[in-house]
Amino acid sequence: MTHVMENYFNDIVDSICRAVKFDSSLRPAVEGCPFGKETADCLHYFLSLAEEMGFETHNYDNYAGEVVFGEGEELAILAHIDVVPAGDGWRFPPFAAVINDELSAGGVPGVKIWGRGTMDDKGPAVAVLYCLKALKDEGFRPNRKIKLIIGCNEENGWACLDHYNKVAHMPEEGFSPDASFPAIYAEKGILHFSAAFPVSEAPFLALSAGNAVNMVCDHASAVLTPDSVKRLKSYRNDFPGTEFSFDENTSILTVRGKSAHGSTPEAGANALGAMLKFFADFHPDCRKAYDLLFADVLGLRGISDETGNLTMSPDVAKFENGILTITTDIRFPATHKKEEITGALTRAGVNFSVVHEQAPLYNDPNGRLISTLMRVYNKATGKNEKAIAIGGGTYARALKCGCGFGPELEDEEATIHQPNEYITFDRIRMMSEIYYDAIRELTR
Repeated sequence: MTHVMENYFNDIVDSICRAVKFDSSLRPAVEGCPFGKETADCLHYFLSLAEEMGFETHNYDNYAGEVVFGEGEELAILAHIDVVPAGDGWRFPPFAAVINDELSAGGVPGVKIWGRGTMDDKGPAVAVLYCLKALKDEGFRPNRKIKLIIGCNEENGWACLDHYNKVAHMPEEGFSPDASFPAIYAEKGILHFSAAFPVSEAPFLALSAGNAVNMVCDHASAVLTPDSVKRLKSYRNDFPGTEFSFDENTSILTVRGKSAHGSTPEAGANALGAMLKFFADFHPDCRKAYDLLFADVLGLRGISDETGNLTMSPDVAKFENGILTITTDIRFPATHKKEEITGALTRAGVNFSVVHEQAPLYNDPNGRLISTLMRVYNKATGKNEKAIAIGGGTYARALKCGCGFGPELEDEEATIHQPNEYITFDRIRMMSEIYYDAIRELTR
């Protein structure tokens, strides 16, 4: 039997495409737009769409928005419309929302929408909005007040939710359609730190790398000194997945890698690591930085529990005034504490500062929220899976009792935070049906 959400499919596709066309990556603040004008414009589009559907909406100073449906005990659905920078290597313009049935790089067939934000997180946000519309259209009266909260700074520090918590009320329970299926009961802690490494008689005149701290560094460039140029001519790069290129006219060394989400550095190829390894072979200050952050002489990657191993992804670097500053994304197991990491860095004499941190998330997998979502998921898919733990961090940890829930699947090609991000029509149908049933079950 056709699911009720099939009636809204074409509208969902059209609205996802419209949302994707806003380049809502972080930009300098302008008056009334704390994260840039395009992000604010995308939020306005989303809230206007909800208003056309007849929902109550609130715009909290272009930090975050809210769509409200129902009365009673509150249920939060946390999504976001900001995106990470597009980066290079796209087959189609990243903000054009091209629709076709071309195979993905991993050979995935089917009709797709290509574009930054299709999966993370505009596609799921739009799908949830249309689920609310479908429930409203059929006369469903939820016994809880549903708050679809739309953040504008999820990718860069969560200032959106900090502001929301000051001017509005955050529900205690809910889910975030910004992760993977099935329901996620635990998330690793997140620690971003910047380490300053003095580099005397530097082997480069300038160096920069990376776009964002939660994206595996896919490009790095440096202006080499004459001595470094000589050493490069006999150097053989053996850093997996990376490529060197050198311009003799400018003395610029460029390294290309592969981007991936910061929580899964093994899925990418770190261009900064490859470049730093080259310098480390003949410069002691670069050796120290490489050993600490890439060779892991402190043994931090050995920290582990049921949520997995600690991951470390040095993703952004800049050389200024004789100091190489490297910002690193660490995801640490849920039953451990950040002090294990900061303590190790301090004992090693590293000059560092914490720029962002989020405590781990851990919920009872047998509680009402998780068990309901798992029942819905297994019924829709015909599976018999259990809730999972992940290394990524989702909006769910902004809630007292929250979990990530879709839209990715663990064993599929991952394109979030990578070039050629896409969402298939099949995935739109799947998540729309699951979110509709989940919302209904949680509020009936």
